[in-house]
Amino acid sequence: MKKMRLFQEDILKNIQFEDDLILKVDHLQTTFYTHMGQVKAVRGVSFDLRKGEILGIVGESGSGKSVTAMSIMGLVDEPGRVSGGSIRYGNLELTKLKDSEMNQLRGKEISMIFQDPMTSLNPVFTIGQQLKEVILTHTSLTGAEAHERAIQLLRMVGIPEPELRVRQYPHQFSGGMRQRVMIAMAVSCNPKVLIADEPTTALDVTIQAQILELIQNLKTKLDSTVILITHDLGVVSEICTKVNVMYGGLVMESSDVIDLFENPQHPYTNGLLQSVPINVRGEKARLIPIDGTPPDLLKPPSGCPFSPRCPHTMGICQKEAAPLFRINDRHCAACWLHSPEAPQVPGYVQSKVGEE
Repeated sequence: MKKMRLFQEDILKNIQFEDDLILKVDHLQTTFYTHMGQVKAVRGVSFDLRKGEILGIVGESGSGKSVTAMSIMGLVDEPGRVSGGSIRYGNLELTKLKDSEMNQLRGKEISMIFQDPMTSLNPVFTIGQQLKEVILTHTSLTGAEAHERAIQLLRMVGIPEPELRVRQYPHQFSGGMRQRVMIAMAVSCNPKVLIADEPTTALDVTIQAQILELIQNLKTKLDSTVILITHDLGVVSEICTKVNVMYGGLVMESSDVIDLFENPQHPYTNGLLQSVPINVRGEKARLIPIDGTPPDLLKPPSGCPFSPRCPHTMGICQKEAAPLFRINDRHCAACWLHSPEAPQVPGYVQSKVGEE
């Protein structure tokens, strides 16, 4: 344990950040090499994460959201692996680190809240034992001090009677309480980046609101930066500062949250927004589903992955994926409708700036 801590200190003291840029993902590719062929789950994702931001990553199931997060954490299991691109945490290239090196970074600098706390928590160890394991791995606290820290963490995430609860097992906690334990574990070492993968899945609406409020409060208290992965646009509108919309392993649109909801510039984003229940003058508006099914990433389309389902598809959409066209300094979309040569379509602003 002492050797691991010494190594951890060496790797951490050499990390340097440029201005407020915490994480830079550049053309990330993650592939699963199966007996049926290569499943290209992430096919060139790029984004920057700056201090204090809450980045929402949204999209349908299978769009590559969770695989992007697991790639950042270095937790992609065989037969998958990061097959291209770059993930930089400050000046540290994460794709070049060994597993032992990532183990020291994980939990201390970058931490993750997983979407299923029942399978993420070990049923044969108490909550306190599991919290203490994380604390002892990344700090120089003694066992007794780690136990007190575990109690403090449970109190911080709103679990009543933490002195009693710390000795209990996961099956003695409700779903919402188990999620709070996962959050306590993720923030136990004050990480700079907190990744929350569908943190409100399978929770009722009241508990969802409490968990989201807790994440916001902890983000402020710990001065962390957050990546929130979700399929719920309501959650995104409530707590995120900017959004990446993913589809078919690619980023279709990237924007600050207000501009995305007021002025969506990709047909897929527009389709997602039209499928969200809303009230218009006290009456529920009719939902408009997106026809068709997501692409097969075992055989990804050569052009835009959304073109078979898009109401505005053109010839070029089926042949070549669009680059990210910049709409303004906070908003870009990967759609050929923004090419100066594209036909005019109401609601879509043709780019005057050009490609990213």
